[in-house]
Amino acid sequence: VQLVESGGGSVQTGGSLRLSCATSGLPSRVYCLSWFRQALGNEREWVASSKVHGKTDYVDSVKGRFTISRDNAKNTVSLQMNSLNPEDSGTYYCAASVRTCGVTDYWGQGTQVTVSS
Repeated sequence: VQLVESGGGSVQTGGSLRLSCATSGLPSRVYCLSWFRQALGNEREWVASSKVHGKTDYVDSVKGRFTISRDNAKNTVSLQMNSLNPEDSGTYYCAASVRTCGVTDYWGQGTQVTVSS
């Protein structure tokens, strides 16, 4: 199984980035595809999830600014990030949960997002 993130980079406050996660080797039905992030010195933090039936959830700090979307046929997931601020900086990880969002079965290697003020 492979999860490969792309789209990270450096932007200024207020800018936008779109992260993508391509997968291979996953089961045909994956219940939850999610994004996590980890800032330097901090624990990994859940950011957003997309369930197979379409429901999405977000951490409060990104609601209204980030949008998660997935393609069930391809098992891909994206994260559109708008109105970025320095607190959004960190390594962003794609995650796949086959049966429940509460248990991550597979992780990507991460992509770096840096937001400068």
